[in-house]
Amino acid sequence: MTLLPPDVLADRLRSGLLSFPVTHFDADLEFDERRYREHLAWQTGFDVAGLFAAGGTGEGFSLTPPEVDRVVRAAVDEAGDRVPVVAPATGGTAASVAQARAAQDAGASGVLLFPPYLTEASQRGLAEHVSAVCRATELGVIVYSRANAVLTDATVAEVAERNPNLVGLKDGVGDIEQMTRTYARVGERLIYIGGLPTAETFALPLLQLGVSTYSSALYNFLPEFALRFYAAVRRQDRDAVYGMLNEFVLPYLDIRDRGRGYAVSIVKAGLTAVGRDGGRVRPPLTDLTDDERGELAALISKVD
Repeated sequence: MTLLPPDVLADRLRSGLLSFPVTHFDADLEFDERRYREHLAWQTGFDVAGLFAAGGTGEGFSLTPPEVDRVVRAAVDEAGDRVPVVAPATGGTAASVAQARAAQDAGASGVLLFPPYLTEASQRGLAEHVSAVCRATELGVIVYSRANAVLTDATVAEVAERNPNLVGLKDGVGDIEQMTRTYARVGERLIYIGGLPTAETFALPLLQLGVSTYSSALYNFLPEFALRFYAAVRRQDRDAVYGMLNEFVLPYLDIRDRGRGYAVSIVKAGLTAVGRDGGRVRPPLTDLTDDERGELAALISKVD
């Protein structure tokens, strides 16, 4: 597969809504490639700008490195000729470098760099971490700023200057002042992706801060609704956005917020509710209760 230049990747991703597909497991909680491919084939039937394989919604944190490689390769084979597939790089610097190289070998279009596992780090250390991964691949890299790897505007500017193939910043914090500082300092050098859980909730205000797209978990099971919502955000139709927030998104959040890890579990339950069998989550996550599944199904029926 021809390598997608980083600037082309950036243009593709900023052009529309992004999807973080779930990873399907069988009854023994092993990767179910057939169902995963079926899901990607359905997802790419709509106007989506990018697929992020084995990401947070895809339970990448529960996958072994060989499983991540299998998931990425399946995604590239199934959808990579139609939609850019972005692979994860996770863990410490050495592990992230290895995964970035594996992503390029697998034919992925880009890399999403997650925070290092467990340890805290200085801004200088984070800058070196990001730079090491960028040096390890020719792919475009997007850095996920959250948890123990929140980048200041000065660090974002530094790593953008040092690494031409750093193409994006995914924001998982929602700090308005920090995003304002970052966009004021770095401008259009990077694309800015909303990465807070159920990003639709923050999409309209963050648009004013340069965050032109976001990762939609809802797209997994309500792609048409998610695309309508995104279109309303982009045209800054406040009435439509708040109408859909009240109609579906906020009641959905009420269910999601009842359990830790439900941000992933509720997506798989949503797939099952629309007849596409999302299956179970792997520990340490837990599935929704039967009552919660019923409540979610009733909510989905109002907009599906």
